[in-house]
Amino acid sequence: MIYKVLYQENPTQVPVRENTKCIYIEADSEREVRKKLSKRPMMIEFVQLLEGAHLAYEQASENYKVEQ
Repeated sequence: MIYKVLYQENPTQVPVRENTKCIYIEADSEREVRKKLSKRPMMIEFVQLLEGAHLAYEQASENYKVEQ
């Protein structure tokens, strides 16, 4: 399954919408996504499962790149 993760690069600052970034992770569950990202210095805002038409839309984006 593919998950879209919205995050802030600096975990100590207050979240600002304009600084939100996203990455795409392949994992079996949201818990596994969070475990994979736990060692990175980031503040995870939201983890979203992508499927169906939403996944197709994201795949059409030029920024779409899945991390294992």
